[in-house]
Amino acid sequence: MFVGEMGCWLVVAGFAVFRRLSPKNAPLLHGGYEQVGSQDSTEIDADDELDGRFSAQEEADPAVKPIITNADERTPLVGWRVSLLAMPACCDIAATTLMNVGLLFVAASIYQMTRGALILFVGLFSVLFLHRQIFLYQWSALFIVVLGVAVVGLAGAIAPNPQAQPDPRSLTETSILLLRDASQQLKAAAVSPSALKTVLGVLMIAGAQIFTATQFVLEEWILEKYALEPLKVVGWEGVFGFLITLVGMIGLHLAVGRTEAGRNGYFDMREGWREITHYRIIAVTSVLIMISIGGFNFFGLSITRSVSATARSIIDTCRTLFIWIVSLGLGWETFKWLQILGFALLVYGTFLFNDIVRPPLKACVPRRKAEALLEEGPIEHM
Repeated sequence: MFVGEMGCWLVVAGFAVFRRLSPKNAPLLHGGYEQVGSQDSTEIDADDELDGRFSAQEEADPAVKPIITNADERTPLVGWRVSLLAMPACCDIAATTLMNVGLLFVAASIYQMTRGALILFVGLFSVLFLHRQIFLYQWSALFIVVLGVAVVGLAGAIAPNPQAQPDPRSLTETSILLLRDASQQLKAAAVSPSALKTVLGVLMIAGAQIFTATQFVLEEWILEKYALEPLKVVGWEGVFGFLITLVGMIGLHLAVGRTEAGRNGYFDMREGWREITHYRIIAVTSVLIMISIGGFNFFGLSITRSVSATARSIIDTCRTLFIWIVSLGLGWETFKWLQILGFALLVYGTFLFNDIVRPPLKACVPRRKAEALLEEGPIEHM
């Protein structure tokens, strides 16, 4: 994961080499054009230099904006201040570890439903620590998104497999059978040892959402107070996360992995390296995950910088929709109407929070101070 984030430094280096090797008299390669016959263009470009490297024309170019420092009065994130990025990296390590361990104890549907609580934690932390203002209709949108995620997970948990159904039943009969099966499963789980594992897994996944929310809010606070390119933010988080993970892996290997009880287990570094080098599918998948995570964190930080951490968490939740579409296309999942309802709630909550659609009730619309309008005189017709 952190190796993929460190890969962002390759992109930064590529941009630096490209700018150094590209000719100065090729304006299209530098994000703009030059006026013909203008003697003052050189002076104007020199006055518009931002950060000592980029001109105002290049600053507005979307192609190079991800590697440009914010052009405002924020303090540059250099020197010892770079170590602040170790805090979100530690939160990322804790969240990923808890979620993966919790997934061992619960079903994938329960895992998905529990992850829906992320946006609530992000919204709460944004209000408490960043002093953001979230209106009533936006809180309603957050709960609608959580409900949509829960419905999607519930569909995967209770919807029967169509191929396993011997005969079609009415909606009422199907609902009664589902409720009866659910009550029987609850009674069986209450008296079985697996109930404790399920509760433990849910608590781990819920705790992971707290760490993820803390990571999002910390990143928003850092990007709001200090100026650093999102690509370099991801790269520095990858460096700190990789070093912390490497130290932890070596310590756990020496303490647990090389013992008889821990050999060939989760903390055995030799076994992990053997599986990567001997099984091609694991190596290829690992490389693809590195590339995916690097891009995922870069785009996520760009949203945090431009909008907010809460908006990032909502958009992150919507990736469930695209995963479902790809799974249907590959034949990994069967179509369920209940999931359509869940995804509709998911999309509606996202649009409502980002003011793409209006709240259904006027009472939910925030009251803004009325701006004084200038008095208009009568229009004289000629």
